[in-house]
Amino acid sequence: MAVLVTGGAGYIGAHLVRLLTQAGSEVVVVDDLSTGTVGRVGDVPLVRLDLADPAAIPDLVTTLRTYEVDEVFHFAARKNVPESFRRPTWYARQNVGGLTNLLDAMHEARVTRIVFSSTAAVYGAPRGAQVHEADPTEPVNPYGWTKLTGEWLVRDAAAAWGLCGVALRYFNVAGAGWPDLGDLQVANLVTMVLDRITRGEPPAVFGTDYPTPDGTCVRDFIHVMDLVHAHVAALPALDVNPWTVFNVGTGTGASVLEVVRGLQRVVGASDEVAWAGRRAGDQAAVVADPTQINESLGWRARHTLDDILTDAWGAWCHTRPLAKVATDH
Repeated sequence: MAVLVTGGAGYIGAHLVRLLTQAGSEVVVVDDLSTGTVGRVGDVPLVRLDLADPAAIPDLVTTLRTYEVDEVFHFAARKNVPESFRRPTWYARQNVGGLTNLLDAMHEARVTRIVFSSTAAVYGAPRGAQVHEADPTEPVNPYGWTKLTGEWLVRDAAAAWGLCGVALRYFNVAGAGWPDLGDLQVANLVTMVLDRITRGEPPAVFGTDYPTPDGTCVRDFIHVMDLVHAHVAALPALDVNPWTVFNVGTGTGASVLEVVRGLQRVVGASDEVAWAGRRAGDQAAVVADPTQINESLGWRARHTLDDILTDAWGAWCHTRPLAKVATDH
């Protein structure tokens, strides 16, 4: 029996693929390689498919049957929030359509176990100091809506034909478990700060007047290795309930300014910052309440913020060899 990882050539998916293969699992990857890299999956079989294309369903069914897949980890999705505002219908086709096709293929191939990669963006604008799974889900961007719709699809499939699904709503993922698997996309705070530092530009901080200790936004940052371990830890939940949702975070927030200062220290860069006004849609604080996954699955985040920043910089230098030179001058 094998495990299917969709989006397995991407940042998070490749970490899970390597973790599973090192543990001796048989793994097959489905990826369209729009953001993934072939070299990241090693010797694991790679099926190149665009999940959002309905014509992919027969090939998905063949893949599930050929490799005797019994569990699916679904990472493949678009996740750029600004882009989702510009292209909302395309995001729906990619994220919701891709999952719909995957579920149809799983139904036909009689594969009934899935761990769905969701996001804290389903909560929208949290009202409390920490976000609990029972809190309202009111996304404030099209990306968040596509992920919440994905959760509903998995839940409804569980009720309709016996699928067992777990959705993991994770928070701000960064770091690297292996230097060659660093995040190649400059689309989150850590990589955006590293990008500006290595180009000789001061990191930008948007908003200094939030009701937080230093006036900048507070977020829950989780190491990518903790996240992929959470995916593995979620598998036993499929044997208990047909549908479960878990937050995946540390339960501790770090401010944007803390992250910027931490990266400047790790890199050895100056402490110059480009201060800017608030951005529309940014919330003051978004921090996970991880109690449910801690107690139900025995999973806890092990890595510190310093681990995340140090590993992110090491991976940045590995994948971009000139990065060190840029900071030395």
